[in-house]
Amino acid sequence: MWSQLVTLETRDDLGLQKQLRTVLTKAILDGKVSLDLPLPSSRHLSQLLGISRNTVVLAYQSLINDRYLISREREGYFVNPEVLSGRVIAPSTDIEIDSVPDWRGRFRVEPSNQRNIEKPQRWQRFTYPFIFGQGDPALFPVADWRECLRQAMSLSSIAQEGLDRIDRDDERLVEMIRSRLLPGRGIWVVPENILVTLGAQNALFLLAQLLLRPDDTIGVEDPCYPDARNLFSLHSRRVLPIAVDEAGLDPDERLDECRYVYVTPSHQSPTAVTLSLPRREALLKRACEQDMVIIEDDYEPEMNFASDPSPALKSLDRHDRVLYVSSLSKWLAPGLRLGFMVGPADVIREARALRRLQLRHPPALLQTAVALFIELGHHSSHLAHLREAYGQRRRLLDKALERYLPWAHRAPSAGGTAVWLRGPQNLDTRRLAEDCAAEGVLIEPGDVFFSGGDAPRNYFRLGFASIAADLIEPGIERLARAAEKQLRNPG
Repeated sequence: MWSQLVTLETRDDLGLQKQLRTVLTKAILDGKVSLDLPLPSSRHLSQLLGISRNTVVLAYQSLINDRYLISREREGYFVNPEVLSGRVIAPSTDIEIDSVPDWRGRFRVEPSNQRNIEKPQRWQRFTYPFIFGQGDPALFPVADWRECLRQAMSLSSIAQEGLDRIDRDDERLVEMIRSRLLPGRGIWVVPENILVTLGAQNALFLLAQLLLRPDDTIGVEDPCYPDARNLFSLHSRRVLPIAVDEAGLDPDERLDECRYVYVTPSHQSPTAVTLSLPRREALLKRACEQDMVIIEDDYEPEMNFASDPSPALKSLDRHDRVLYVSSLSKWLAPGLRLGFMVGPADVIREARALRRLQLRHPPALLQTAVALFIELGHHSSHLAHLREAYGQRRRLLDKALERYLPWAHRAPSAGGTAVWLRGPQNLDTRRLAEDCAAEGVLIEPGDVFFSGGDAPRNYFRLGFASIAADLIEPGIERLARAAEKQLRNPG
């Protein structure tokens, strides 16, 4: 029985002691260990599992401390009945259910039907992951982040972070955003102009829900970040795609019918081109003339390799026409899901009230840890390290593309962590992605970024943040072989 019930695996994230505790806890809570049956002795279980007896003793002691087990002298270890008290046992029933709700008929919207970016859940298994939006674990500042978490979890901090703040943000984090991050982007505001969100996507959702009416026209770049385009289409019937060229979105008369426009000026998503200064000024001028509001998504402002990076569009705004959205976790770890928005106090007040109804506030502990990370200077040093590492990878990628894919046109960019490429007209990057996957190469087909059903199939994106520098050239070589094979045999 015990050999089947207790099995351990080779895991990097859990040591043997914690694995054993986890397995025993699950068996206890699943009701698979009888209350009157003693657990194996530490000697017996260590022999059964092939681990040290001390590991078993420590695991047992941990479970005793947490009241999962009790020790009876001369009898052994038993499940503590108290740990199972209060658990509901589902009664058996023979009632037949004749009908269930027609859920499809009840849905007001069906977001799962939208065209969106598809990323393999286990992208790390690819040898050459040219994927965008994920970080490199090797570059993560483990010691610095652990220090900030430890300070955030001190007894004095927990007394505050454990409270429900209703709708308030961490004041230190807001101050760090206001005084450390935004000035570097040319933005000067007061705390009343800042709201912390669960990532930039949450900020966009709040703005869409707060501002967009079904008949409002919102202009979006084409190609565009699909999650933003799909989000806006849930709130408005009039999402207007506006083509992007090598200078970004052209603010011409097509914007005249727009009440809002969504742009990614620093590094356009997905092309990574930068919106030129004349176009920024023209866009702001047209916004004033047409009573239009601009939503600026500055999702990767720190990753700029130019000697003279462009400031945020918001920095040029003198008439409160720009609502600024950015990320707090993309440069650290995307899974942390922290971001913020900047706007007039009236907008922030209503967005805060809406956020309260949705999720109250982002986790206070996480806000405190990120605030400490910035305050202690780890943020600046980490960004310098990332810029150096990503700059090297970008140079290696450019060199490999020139050597192996000279026919692929690259959109000009001075920053970001991806490149946007256009292949020959007869290249199908959906097929190419499948062929590359078989060779361990992960790329992102570009058709999903375009609006409409007739999207071109010869574009693709290559991210370089998640792939080691020494794997870039061999990965591109394999990509080139797959592409040339398809071009020779297009059928």
